[in-house]
Amino acid sequence: MSNDSTHAPLPGHPGAARRVSDLLPVFPWDKLEPYKRTALAHPDGLCDFSVGTPVDPVPELIQKALAAHTDTPGYPTVWGPVELRETIAGWLCRRLGAEIGPEAILPTVGSKELVAWLPTQLGLGPGDQVAYPKLAYPTYEVGARLCGAEPVEYGELDELDPSRVRLLWLNSPSNPTGRVLTADQLRAAVAWAREHRVLLVSDECYLELGWEAEPVSVLDQAVCGGDHEGLLAVHSLSKRSNLAGYRASFVAGDPVVVKELLEIRKHGGMIVPAPVQAATAAALADDAHVEEQRGRYAARRSALRAALEGYGFRIEHSEASLYLWATQGRPCWE
Repeated sequence: MSNDSTHAPLPGHPGAARRVSDLLPVFPWDKLEPYKRTALAHPDGLCDFSVGTPVDPVPELIQKALAAHTDTPGYPTVWGPVELRETIAGWLCRRLGAEIGPEAILPTVGSKELVAWLPTQLGLGPGDQVAYPKLAYPTYEVGARLCGAEPVEYGELDELDPSRVRLLWLNSPSNPTGRVLTADQLRAAVAWAREHRVLLVSDECYLELGWEAEPVSVLDQAVCGGDHEGLLAVHSLSKRSNLAGYRASFVAGDPVVVKELLEIRKHGGMIVPAPVQAATAAALADDAHVEEQRGRYAARRSALRAALEGYGFRIEHSEASLYLWATQGRPCWE
Protein backbone atom coordinates (compact mmCIF):
# COMPACT_ATOMS: atom_id res chain seq x y z
CA MET A 1 0.00 0.00 0.00
CA SER A 2 1.52 3.29 -1.08
CA ASN A 3 2.04 6.23 1.26
CA ASP A 4 2.59 8.51 -1.72
CA SER A 5 1.28 11.92 -0.63
CA THR A 6 0.31 12.72 -4.21
CA HIS A 7 -2.64 10.32 -3.98
CA ALA A 8 -5.92 12.18 -3.79
CA PRO A 9 -7.77 12.01 -0.43
CA LEU A 10 -10.86 9.85 -0.33
CA PRO A 11 -14.14 11.75 -0.83
CA GLY A 12 -15.41 12.98 2.51
CA HIS A 13 -11.99 12.79 4.16
CA PRO A 14 -10.14 15.87 5.43
CA GLY A 15 -8.20 17.39 2.57
CA ALA A 16 -10.67 16.34 -0.12
CA ALA A 17 -11.36 19.09 -2.63
CA ARG A 18 -14.98 19.32 -1.56
CA ARG A 19 -17.09 17.60 1.03
CA VAL A 20 -20.85 17.67 0.70
CA SER A 21 -21.13 18.58 4.38
CA ASP A 22 -19.27 21.81 3.62
CA LEU A 23 -22.26 22.93 1.54
CA LEU A 24 -24.70 22.58 4.43
CA PRO A 25 -25.62 25.01 7.21
CA VAL A 26 -24.86 24.22 10.84
CA PHE A 27 -27.32 21.58 12.01
CA PRO A 28 -29.94 23.64 13.92
CA TRP A 29 -29.98 21.49 17.05
CA ASP A 30 -26.19 21.71 17.34
CA LYS A 31 -26.62 25.45 17.95
CA LEU A 32 -28.73 24.67 21.00
CA GLU A 33 -26.13 22.54 22.79
CA PRO A 34 -24.62 25.30 25.00
CA TYR A 35 -28.11 26.46 26.00
CA LYS A 36 -29.14 22.90 26.84
CA ARG A 37 -26.13 22.60 29.14
CA THR A 38 -27.19 25.79 30.91
CA ALA A 39 -30.74 24.52 31.34
CA LEU A 40 -29.57 21.14 32.60
CA ALA A 41 -27.69 22.91 35.39
CA HIS A 42 -31.03 24.21 36.71
CA PRO A 43 -32.28 22.30 39.78
CA ASP A 44 -35.37 21.07 37.93
CA GLY A 45 -33.46 20.19 34.78
CA LEU A 46 -34.64 20.74 31.21
CA CYS A 47 -37.92 20.75 29.30
CA ASP A 48 -36.69 20.04 25.78
CA PHE A 49 -39.13 21.31 23.14
CA SER A 50 -36.46 21.56 20.44
CA VAL A 51 -37.68 18.60 18.37
CA GLY A 52 -41.38 17.95 17.80
CA THR A 53 -41.25 14.23 18.51
CA PRO A 54 -44.37 12.30 19.60
CA VAL A 55 -44.48 10.88 23.12
CA ASP A 56 -47.92 9.22 23.05
CA PRO A 57 -48.49 5.53 22.24
CA VAL A 58 -48.93 4.26 18.70
CA PRO A 59 -52.66 3.44 18.41
CA GLU A 60 -53.31 -0.26 18.93
CA LEU A 61 -55.00 -0.78 15.57
CA ILE A 62 -51.84 0.45 13.83
CA GLN A 63 -49.57 -1.74 15.95
CA LYS A 64 -51.73 -4.75 15.07
CA ALA A 65 -51.56 -3.96 11.36
CA LEU A 66 -47.76 -3.71 11.59
CA ALA A 67 -47.48 -6.98 13.52
CA ALA A 68 -49.78 -8.83 11.12
CA HIS A 69 -47.42 -8.10 8.24
CA THR A 70 -44.06 -8.90 9.80
CA ASP A 71 -43.76 -12.20 7.93
CA THR A 72 -43.00 -10.53 4.59
CA PRO A 73 -39.72 -11.99 3.33
CA GLY A 74 -40.03 -10.65 -0.21
CA TYR A 75 -39.11 -7.19 -1.42
CA PRO A 76 -41.94 -4.66 -1.26
CA THR A 77 -42.39 -2.28 -4.17
CA VAL A 78 -41.49 1.40 -4.12
CA TRP A 79 -44.99 2.26 -5.28
CA GLY A 80 -46.65 -0.01 -2.72
CA PRO A 81 -49.74 -2.15 -3.37
CA VAL A 82 -52.64 -0.50 -5.13
CA GLU A 83 -54.76 -1.12 -2.00
CA LEU A 84 -52.48 1.21 -0.02
CA ARG A 85 -52.65 3.94 -2.64
CA GLU A 86 -56.43 3.57 -2.90
CA THR A 87 -56.66 4.01 0.88
CA ILE A 88 -54.51 7.15 0.65
CA ALA A 89 -56.70 8.42 -2.19
CA GLY A 90 -59.80 7.84 -0.07
CA TRP A 91 -58.28 9.80 2.80
CA LEU A 92 -57.27 12.64 0.46
CA CYS A 93 -60.87 12.85 -0.77
CA ARG A 94 -62.52 12.45 2.63
CA ARG A 95 -60.30 14.79 4.64
CA LEU A 96 -58.80 17.16 2.05
CA GLY A 97 -61.43 17.44 -0.68
CA ALA A 98 -58.97 16.18 -3.29
CA GLU A 99 -60.15 13.92 -6.11
CA ILE A 100 -57.06 11.93 -7.03
CA GLY A 101 -56.26 8.46 -8.33
CA PRO A 102 -53.82 5.87 -6.98
CA GLU A 103 -51.51 6.47 -9.96
CA ALA A 104 -50.75 9.94 -8.59
CA ILE A 105 -49.67 8.80 -5.09
CA LEU A 106 -46.26 7.60 -3.89
CA PRO A 107 -45.31 6.38 -0.38
CA THR A 108 -42.08 7.91 0.96
CA VAL A 109 -39.61 6.98 3.70
CA GLY A 110 -40.65 9.83 5.99
CA SER A 111 -41.42 13.33 4.73
CA LYS A 112 -37.99 14.74 5.66
CA GLU A 113 -36.32 12.34 3.25
CA LEU A 114 -38.54 13.60 0.44
CA VAL A 115 -37.98 17.26 1.30
CA ALA A 116 -34.20 16.79 1.40
CA TRP A 117 -33.86 14.81 -1.83
CA LEU A 118 -36.72 16.09 -4.01
CA PRO A 119 -34.65 18.79 -5.80
CA THR A 120 -31.95 16.21 -6.59
CA GLN A 121 -34.48 13.66 -7.83
CA LEU A 122 -36.08 16.30 -10.05
CA GLY A 123 -32.72 17.01 -11.69
CA LEU A 124 -32.22 20.51 -10.29
CA GLY A 125 -28.72 21.87 -9.94
CA PRO A 126 -26.47 24.92 -10.37
CA GLY A 127 -28.33 27.88 -11.85
CA ASP A 128 -31.69 26.74 -10.49
CA GLN A 129 -33.40 28.26 -7.47
CA VAL A 130 -35.45 26.52 -4.80
CA ALA A 131 -37.71 28.99 -2.99
CA TYR A 132 -39.17 28.55 0.49
CA PRO A 133 -40.74 30.79 3.19
CA LYS A 134 -38.43 33.00 5.27
CA LEU A 135 -39.54 31.32 8.50
CA ALA A 136 -39.25 27.69 7.56
CA TYR A 137 -38.29 24.10 8.21
CA PRO A 138 -34.49 24.05 7.64
CA THR A 139 -34.58 21.01 5.33
CA TYR A 140 -35.94 23.09 2.42
CA GLU A 141 -32.60 24.90 2.30
CA VAL A 142 -30.69 21.65 2.77
CA GLY A 143 -32.47 20.07 -0.20
CA ALA A 144 -31.40 22.91 -2.45
CA ARG A 145 -27.78 22.80 -1.27
CA LEU A 146 -27.49 19.03 -1.68
CA CYS A 147 -28.07 19.31 -5.43
CA GLY A 148 -26.08 22.52 -5.92
CA ALA A 149 -29.13 24.71 -6.52
CA GLU A 150 -29.51 28.14 -4.92
CA PRO A 151 -31.78 28.30 -1.85
CA VAL A 152 -33.93 31.46 -1.82
CA GLU A 153 -36.11 32.71 1.04
CA TYR A 154 -39.26 34.67 0.24
CA GLY A 155 -41.87 36.65 2.10
CA GLU A 156 -44.08 37.40 -0.90
CA LEU A 157 -44.05 35.69 -4.28
CA ASP A 158 -43.37 38.94 -6.13
CA GLU A 159 -39.92 38.98 -4.49
CA LEU A 160 -38.88 35.96 -6.57
CA ASP A 161 -37.28 35.80 -10.02
CA PRO A 162 -39.67 33.49 -11.91
CA SER A 163 -37.08 32.91 -14.63
CA ARG A 164 -34.82 31.09 -12.13
CA VAL A 165 -37.15 29.50 -9.59
CA ARG A 166 -37.77 25.87 -10.49
CA LEU A 167 -39.33 24.62 -7.25
CA LEU A 168 -41.57 26.62 -4.92
CA TRP A 169 -42.23 25.33 -1.40
CA LEU A 170 -45.37 26.24 0.51
CA ASN A 171 -45.85 25.16 4.12
CA SER A 172 -49.31 25.44 5.64
CA PRO A 173 -49.75 24.94 8.55
CA SER A 174 -46.25 26.29 9.01
CA ASN A 175 -43.39 24.69 10.86
CA PRO A 176 -42.44 26.54 13.05
CA THR A 177 -44.91 29.44 13.14
CA GLY A 178 -48.23 27.58 12.93
CA ARG A 179 -49.41 30.07 10.30
CA VAL A 180 -52.21 28.90 8.00
CA LEU A 181 -52.53 30.09 4.41
CA THR A 182 -56.08 30.86 3.30
CA ALA A 183 -57.68 29.28 0.26
CA ASP A 184 -57.29 32.62 -1.56
CA GLN A 185 -53.57 32.72 -0.76
CA LEU A 186 -53.17 29.15 -1.98
CA ARG A 187 -55.06 29.92 -5.19
CA ALA A 188 -52.79 32.90 -5.81
CA ALA A 189 -49.69 30.73 -5.31
CA VAL A 190 -51.05 28.09 -7.71
CA ALA A 191 -51.79 30.76 -10.32
CA TRP A 192 -48.28 32.25 -9.95
CA ALA A 193 -46.60 28.86 -10.25
CA ARG A 194 -48.63 27.87 -13.29
CA GLU A 195 -48.06 31.20 -15.03
CA HIS A 196 -44.30 30.79 -14.65
CA ARG A 197 -44.11 26.99 -15.10
CA VAL A 198 -42.73 26.45 -11.60
CA LEU A 199 -43.37 23.19 -9.73
CA LEU A 200 -45.28 24.00 -6.53
CA VAL A 201 -44.80 21.59 -3.62
CA SER A 202 -46.98 22.06 -0.54
CA ASP A 203 -45.76 20.65 2.78
CA GLU A 204 -49.02 19.84 4.58
CA CYS A 205 -47.80 17.53 7.34
CA TYR A 206 -49.77 19.36 10.06
CA LEU A 207 -52.98 19.83 8.08
CA GLU A 208 -55.15 17.84 10.51
CA LEU A 209 -54.03 19.96 13.48
CA GLY A 210 -55.96 23.19 12.95
CA TRP A 211 -57.04 25.13 16.05
CA GLU A 212 -58.01 28.69 15.19
CA ALA A 213 -58.19 28.16 11.43
CA GLU A 214 -59.16 25.31 9.12
CA PRO A 215 -56.13 24.41 6.98
CA VAL A 216 -56.76 23.76 3.28
CA SER A 217 -54.79 21.53 0.92
CA VAL A 218 -53.35 22.78 -2.34
CA LEU A 219 -55.00 19.70 -3.90
CA ASP A 220 -58.47 20.80 -2.75
CA GLN A 221 -60.74 21.21 -5.75
CA ALA A 222 -61.62 24.72 -4.56
CA VAL A 223 -57.92 25.68 -4.70
CA CYS A 224 -56.63 23.98 -7.84
CA GLY A 225 -59.86 23.65 -9.83
CA GLY A 226 -59.56 19.88 -9.85
CA ASP A 227 -56.36 20.04 -11.93
CA HIS A 228 -53.18 18.81 -10.19
CA GLU A 229 -50.74 19.64 -12.99
CA GLY A 230 -47.62 21.24 -11.55
CA LEU A 231 -48.68 20.52 -7.96
CA LEU A 232 -47.49 18.12 -5.27
CA ALA A 233 -48.61 17.79 -1.65
CA VAL A 234 -46.49 16.12 1.04
CA HIS A 235 -48.13 14.41 4.01
CA SER A 236 -46.82 12.61 7.09
CA LEU A 237 -48.37 10.37 9.74
CA SER A 238 -45.73 11.24 12.34
CA LYS A 239 -47.86 13.64 14.39
CA ARG A 240 -51.48 12.78 13.58
CA SER A 241 -50.87 9.05 14.30
CA ASN A 242 -47.68 9.11 16.45
CA LEU A 243 -45.76 7.30 13.71
CA ALA A 244 -42.49 9.26 13.67
CA GLY A 245 -40.68 5.99 14.40
CA TYR A 246 -42.35 4.26 11.44
CA ARG A 247 -41.27 6.85 8.81
CA ALA A 248 -44.74 6.75 7.24
CA SER A 249 -45.55 9.44 4.69
CA PHE A 250 -46.46 10.03 1.06
CA VAL A 251 -46.51 12.55 -1.77
CA ALA A 252 -49.44 13.06 -4.15
CA GLY A 253 -50.38 15.32 -7.04
CA ASP A 254 -49.29 15.70 -10.65
CA PRO A 255 -49.26 12.13 -12.02
CA VAL A 256 -46.49 12.93 -14.52
CA VAL A 257 -44.16 14.16 -11.75
CA VAL A 258 -45.13 11.27 -9.46
CA LYS A 259 -44.29 8.76 -12.22
CA GLU A 260 -40.88 10.38 -12.74
CA LEU A 261 -40.18 10.22 -9.00
CA LEU A 262 -41.27 6.59 -8.97
CA GLU A 263 -38.76 5.68 -11.69
CA ILE A 264 -35.90 7.46 -9.92
CA ARG A 265 -36.75 6.05 -6.51
CA LYS A 266 -37.00 2.50 -7.90
CA HIS A 267 -33.41 2.77 -9.08
CA GLY A 268 -32.37 4.19 -5.71
CA GLY A 269 -34.15 1.51 -3.68
CA MET A 270 -36.14 4.08 -1.68
CA ILE A 271 -38.73 1.61 -0.40
CA VAL A 272 -41.12 1.89 2.53
CA PRO A 273 -40.99 -1.47 4.40
CA ALA A 274 -44.02 -3.68 3.80
CA PRO A 275 -45.17 -3.71 7.46
CA VAL A 276 -45.07 0.10 7.50
CA GLN A 277 -47.09 0.21 4.29
CA ALA A 278 -49.75 -1.93 5.99
CA ALA A 279 -49.67 0.26 9.11
CA THR A 280 -50.05 3.37 6.95
CA ALA A 281 -53.18 1.98 5.33
CA ALA A 282 -54.67 1.11 8.73
CA ALA A 283 -53.89 4.57 10.11
CA LEU A 284 -55.43 6.45 7.19
CA ALA A 285 -58.56 4.30 7.24
CA ASP A 286 -59.34 5.34 10.83
CA ASP A 287 -60.24 8.87 11.93
CA ALA A 288 -61.12 8.13 15.58
CA HIS A 289 -57.55 7.89 16.85
CA VAL A 290 -56.72 11.22 15.18
CA GLU A 291 -59.49 12.98 17.07
CA GLU A 292 -58.24 11.42 20.30
CA GLN A 293 -54.71 12.65 19.61
CA ARG A 294 -56.01 16.13 18.68
CA GLY A 295 -57.60 16.29 22.12
CA ARG A 296 -54.26 15.57 23.78
CA TYR A 297 -52.47 18.20 21.74
CA ALA A 298 -55.21 20.77 22.36
CA ALA A 299 -54.97 20.34 26.14
CA ARG A 300 -51.18 20.68 26.12
CA ARG A 301 -51.34 23.67 23.79
CA SER A 302 -53.80 25.44 26.09
CA ALA A 303 -51.63 24.85 29.16
CA LEU A 304 -48.40 25.93 27.46
CA ARG A 305 -49.97 29.01 25.89
CA ALA A 306 -51.30 30.21 29.24
CA ALA A 307 -47.87 29.65 30.85
CA LEU A 308 -46.01 31.53 28.10
CA GLU A 309 -48.42 34.46 28.08
CA GLY A 310 -48.31 34.58 31.88
CA TYR A 311 -44.53 34.95 31.63
CA GLY A 312 -44.79 37.89 29.25
CA PHE A 313 -44.55 36.20 25.87
CA ARG A 314 -46.68 37.28 22.91
CA ILE A 315 -48.00 34.48 20.69
CA GLU A 316 -48.04 35.22 16.95
CA HIS A 317 -49.65 33.17 14.15
CA SER A 318 -49.95 29.67 15.73
CA GLU A 319 -53.42 29.00 14.29
CA ALA A 320 -52.48 25.35 13.72
CA SER A 321 -49.78 22.65 14.07
CA LEU A 322 -47.86 21.67 17.22
CA TYR A 323 -46.06 24.97 17.60
CA LEU A 324 -46.57 28.21 19.51
CA TRP A 325 -44.60 31.04 17.88
CA ALA A 326 -43.71 33.12 20.93
CA THR A 327 -41.70 36.31 21.41
CA GLN A 328 -40.76 38.81 24.06
CA GLY A 329 -39.62 41.26 21.41
CA ARG A 330 -35.89 40.53 21.81
CA PRO A 331 -33.44 38.18 20.06
CA CYS A 332 -34.24 34.58 20.95
CA TRP A 333 -30.57 33.61 21.53
CA GLU A 334 -30.44 36.08 24.41
